Amino acid sequence: MSNMVLEAKNINKTFTDGKTSVEVLKGLSLQVREGEFISIVGSSGSGKSTLLHVLGGLDCPTQGEVWLNSERFDHLNETTRGNLRNQHLGFVYQFHHLLPEFTALENVAMPLMLRHGTQYAEVKQKAEYLLERVGLSHRLTHKPGELSGGERQRVALARALVTSPKLVLADEPTGNLDRNTAMSIFELLSDLKQELKMSMLIVTHDEQLAQSANKIMHMQDGLWLEK
Repeated sequence: MSNMVLEAKNINKTFTDGKTSVEVLKGLSLQVREGEFISIVGSSGSGKSTLLHVLGGLDCPTQGEVWLNSERFDHLNETTRGNLRNQHLGFVYQFHHLLPEFTALENVAMPLMLRHGTQYAEVKQKAEYLLERVGLSHRLTHKPGELSGGERQRVALARALVTSPKLVLADEPTGNLDRNTAMSIFELLSDLKQELKMSMLIVTHDEQLAQSANKIMHMQDGLWLEK
């Protein structure tokens, strides 16, 4: 398992509301190795986002195990999971989730500033480099409300990469963008994956965008669908 970044074993997830239970994930297993790019394709309601939340430690499975960087991840307390996420994972969402009161530079720097003993000068330099790399060197001091949708998603991408994660988890990262902007973001994400030597796991309903991956996995009703 030396080159295994993430492994999920027999993941089940059931949501219960009163007397009603809904089984969303049904015994899924998955492996992501160093440098691998995997896309998970499925229609809305297939369980893609739920799976990504479980893999990223944002939620816990009802049954099964998640291993991150050879360490059991799912059974840890929320604080410890949060620290491991900050060290090893980057997240990109369909909606950018930028903090509106902070500039692009401050939003990108935030994940590193949460670490103890961080030097702001070093963080600022890295955040500036990544914003330049995503084509936003002229937007460092702009707040999210002053940016276009594509620009906000580029800031979110830079923020996901600032910690030099082993794995980027992306949940419909282009789903809220027009086709041209979506393709531009996706190509940028693929280029940065190569440059920064990281693994990437993307969930999407867009088969065309998924074609760039090393491996495409199809999901339906909480199960892997054989193609």
